[in-house]
Amino acid sequence: MERSAIRGQLHRCPLMHPMTDQTIWRATVLTLFPEMFPGPLGVSLAGRALSSGLWALEARDIRDSATDKHRSVDDTPAGGGPGMVLRADILAAAIDAAGITPDRPRLLMSPRGRPLTQSLVVELASGPGPLIVCGRFEGVDQRVIEARGLKEVSIGDYVLSGGEIAAMALIDACVRLLPGVMGKQASGVDESFSEGLLEYPQYTRPQEFEGRQIPEILTSGDHAKVAAWRKAQSEALTRSRRPDLWAARRGTKNTTDG
Repeated sequence: MERSAIRGQLHRCPLMHPMTDQTIWRATVLTLFPEMFPGPLGVSLAGRALSSGLWALEARDIRDSATDKHRSVDDTPAGGGPGMVLRADILAAAIDAAGITPDRPRLLMSPRGRPLTQSLVVELASGPGPLIVCGRFEGVDQRVIEARGLKEVSIGDYVLSGGEIAAMALIDACVRLLPGVMGKQASGVDESFSEGLLEYPQYTRPQEFEGRQIPEILTSGDHAKVAAWRKAQSEALTRSRRPDLWAARRGTKNTTDG
């Protein structure tokens, strides 16, 4: 599973802003590898917004919360088995050292967690920003998950070497929704999952590409017909590629209609 081992020292890079402004959205990441951040979050939309102070990123290396000279953070699993498990006392100390306010969500990236959906992204983006524990090893002692109120979140049904990439995906999905990050506020309105549907196909110039034309309706100037075509395309794509989403949407519609 995605695992967690953490140290206690704040790691900064030139694009990371000190967590002094409590009004902006901020992400606090607990990880064994703070040097991985900001990584992709330091470029493009997220990077420009970070350097402009529209959001803040703090990567904390919590191995300093260890109590021995080797800065150990893990131990063998109770009951036997392969690998190592992050100790509850070490992670608890690291979380406490982060000093986050009670209103900020505490997340653990884990493949057994709640799926990261667009609705959850919207919820997280509308708040003050989460503390995110990145998984490593064979897992995290269950007692610290319970004691520190960690909510497990998964980005998919597969296993990564650690939770850092998963954390970056979650942060990027949230940051792009923050006010002022995207060029046009309407940019995110018709995206995949915004209404429980996959996004319709997109086209731009040239009019013809290797014998393939832009659908005529998109150049007709009839906005009502364009909207109807796009909705039909979204529904067809969702029905064929994501029957789970389609079933959920139809179930909601049937409940509402009934």
